[in-house]
Amino acid sequence: MRKSLYVSLALLSGRLLFAQAPEIPFDSAVTLLKLPANLHLGEAAGVATNSKGNILVYTRTGEDGTMGGSRFFTHGGSRLFEFDSTGKYLHEVGAGIYGFLFAQTVRVDSQDNIWTVDRGADVVVKFDSAGHFLMTLGRKPESVNPAGSGGGRGGRGVPGQGILGDNFNRPTDIAWDAAGDIFVSDAYTNARIVKLDKSGKFIKTWGSKGSGQGQFDMPNSIAVDAQGNVYVADLGNKRIQVFDNDGNFKTQFGDVGAPWTICINPGAHQYLYSSNSNPPDSMDNGEIYKMELDGKILGKFGTAGKLAKEFGTVNEIDCRNPNVLYAGELTNWRVQKLTLHP
Repeated sequence: MRKSLYVSLALLSGRLLFAQAPEIPFDSAVTLLKLPANLHLGEAAGVATNSKGNILVYTRTGEDGTMGGSRFFTHGGSRLFEFDSTGKYLHEVGAGIYGFLFAQTVRVDSQDNIWTVDRGADVVVKFDSAGHFLMTLGRKPESVNPAGSGGGRGGRGVPGQGILGDNFNRPTDIAWDAAGDIFVSDAYTNARIVKLDKSGKFIKTWGSKGSGQGQFDMPNSIAVDAQGNVYVADLGNKRIQVFDNDGNFKTQFGDVGAPWTICINPGAHQYLYSSNSNPPDSMDNGEIYKMELDGKILGKFGTAGKLAKEFGTVNEIDCRNPNVLYAGELTNWRVQKLTLHP
């Protein structure tokens, strides 16, 4: 009886917290991107902008691709498109690359390098600003996993010396600190954070499956602030955990629903954005929260749905400009440009 009362009070408290967050007025553009007639977006898993305002979209297109006149099979077809700031299609990045199997996120670092995180290939791929391949982290799993090998799908792997090998198992996101160190959320099997230096050399890892401090249940997104603190969207535990640069637990925020993806804008005043995109049978409403880095909620905007200003599982947010966001949606197969009027 007492346990049921506690659960009821917790649910009521959560609803009150959501209701009390002030609504941020905003405008939405849902037809910004202009694709050629022979191309289309599928699930818009990743969206990011560079310093020129160009828009990168990493999409699960559900189709094969072509390169040099030959067709190639991509296990459902994940492709990376680049548009200018007006939404005009520019070109495709990485056509035919083996690491594009099941798009998860795309991020652009401070040097305008483009990084894709692929949940199907278990790899992170780095391109320069012109789309030329530079580096991979992780290893695409073999089609057959020999008995007892410890590799392939399902194996945790052990970090070795030098460049990280076949360690990632369905990774979800990537972020960097001011020194260029790399942080990868290795989520679906390993439930941990991996830290590497800027060349990809392994430094350390932290986290395990669970609900305690420093444990994760699907760390689906990651961001780093100007001080080097690491923010992890602990989706399954419905919280955002914050760590110092070495992975020591600092605090957590648990009043923003199920944080599917997070983003911290650059600049003198940094904000934290978090998308509450839990499945529709939950009490969560699909809104995006704007927060101070200490967890204070400044407001929320949007709701679940298919219309403009509504969201269908926002898998990534770009917040280079704190009042002009881009949201990549899985179930609505689109990218929305959101202009906030706080």
